[in-house]
Amino acid sequence: MRLSDFIVLNEDEKKSTVLHQGVLIAKRSSLDSMVFLFQLGSYYVEAYCNPENKAIEEYRMFDNIDVLQPYLEAIPLDKLLS
Repeated sequence: MRLSDFIVLNEDEKKSTVLHQGVLIAKRSSLDSMVFLFQLGSYYVEAYCNPENKAIEEYRMFDNIDVLQPYLEAIPLDKLLS
């Protein structure tokens, strides 16, 4: 599925696609959400989840790897280098 195809899906279709076709590659916490990063082919989808009711409240899609910076900063490189 291309990014443009994903963008036009409704919320239920996005959820199903992310959970069944996406590969979970990272997670992080923001101020009021848990953010799960999925890879779908050549693009990424962030699913912003409400920690209280576990509902996905927002999807952010991108194909620019610069947006991955918050996830890369969380990787402890010192353990990988020793």
